[in-house]
Amino acid sequence: MKLWADLHIHSRYSMATSKKITPESLVFWAERKGLTIIGTGDFTHPLWRQELREKLEAAEDGLWKLKKDYYIKPDPEIPHAPPVRFVIGGEVCTIYKQKGKTRKVHHLILLPGFEAADKLALQLEKFGKTAVNGRPILSLNSRDLLELTLEVSSEAILIPAHIWTPHFSVFGMKSEFNTLEECYADLVGEITALETGLSSDPAMNRRLSMLDRYALVSNSDAHSARYLGREANLFDIELSFTALRRALRPPYNGFLGTVEFFPEEGKYHWDGHRNCGIQWHPRQSIKAGGECPVCHRKITVGVLHRLELLADREEEGKPASWRPFERLVPLTRIIAAAVGMGENTKTVNRIYCQLIQEHGPELTVIREAPLTAINKTTGTLMAEAIGRVRKGLLKISPGYDGEYGEVKIFSDIEREAFSRH
Repeated sequence: MKLWADLHIHSRYSMATSKKITPESLVFWAERKGLTIIGTGDFTHPLWRQELREKLEAAEDGLWKLKKDYYIKPDPEIPHAPPVRFVIGGEVCTIYKQKGKTRKVHHLILLPGFEAADKLALQLEKFGKTAVNGRPILSLNSRDLLELTLEVSSEAILIPAHIWTPHFSVFGMKSEFNTLEECYADLVGEITALETGLSSDPAMNRRLSMLDRYALVSNSDAHSARYLGREANLFDIELSFTALRRALRPPYNGFLGTVEFFPEEGKYHWDGHRNCGIQWHPRQSIKAGGECPVCHRKITVGVLHRLELLADREEEGKPASWRPFERLVPLTRIIAAAVGMGENTKTVNRIYCQLIQEHGPELTVIREAPLTAINKTTGTLMAEAIGRVRKGLLKISPGYDGEYGEVKIFSDIEREAFSRH
């Protein structure tokens, strides 16, 4: 069966996350988005693991579903909403010294069940305080984390997370690994998939021939349930952990592709200094010697800059692991841009509910619903906005140094003109 999966999310026990995240709220929003498989996030945190055990029950092989007693009835009812399943997983941060340099790397780990999660969490307690943060900071190098994970469960999946972000990733400027071999050493062959992150997309990554053998996956890294599915993966597999794992290993049968942020929207796409208001394309950074003209400190080098340093192709390569992808904008952001209001306003929520009630989950509305049908539901302005996103007809001020990029679908004059229809 074809299904959407968002494998990298967080619970309310991670730093800087919504305190409203619960298993039931995750299912509620997964239905709205059109996701079938979602990660639990934060498997290392004892209180979150305990809550998951209380509220979930076994479903298909290695997957879990919410118990009926905790189910929140969707409002409105959503046609064609998929059944939602959880896979046990979470993100961990490793900080360590290697060859005289401090390395900070985040990793997404997926596990076949609670028993493996209990065992691995217990092992990781030796290297950091797993009960303090849902995404624990571990004094452990990446290679040894991978070895420990596979010793606990040979079926475990470890995916280097958001591989280009400056501060906490394998290729980020702060960690400065230039190859995966430098990071994972003799166990690099156990890595088969990489997470591109919000600030890069597959086309950018396919300019590096050294990544040709890897599947490129995309996940929301959501810190709030409503942000589920802003990036996601399309599979054609049976519902099981085994099938998911098989699709993420060569030859990647069953992995069909991804939906992506426009990478310019990501908060580390360009270089810059947020506090100083410096937002630079890499060319400007190079010209300035990487120095902020306001505070005279080093600017934060973004994803595009770092990727350009390592790329060995001008154009996107298409190896056997290549999969198609689409760049999309979350539906509430499209609506907000169309009506000229904030994403959290009652008007935007009303239109959002109209669209998913009439046309199905968000991924269906954005990607597939006929524009003529959307026009009948919410008018010309909304149909035009979604059509422009599908065609990539946007103006984006790129994100930098922790600031998300700003997407502009209409000018004020255009919005007013379409509103008259």
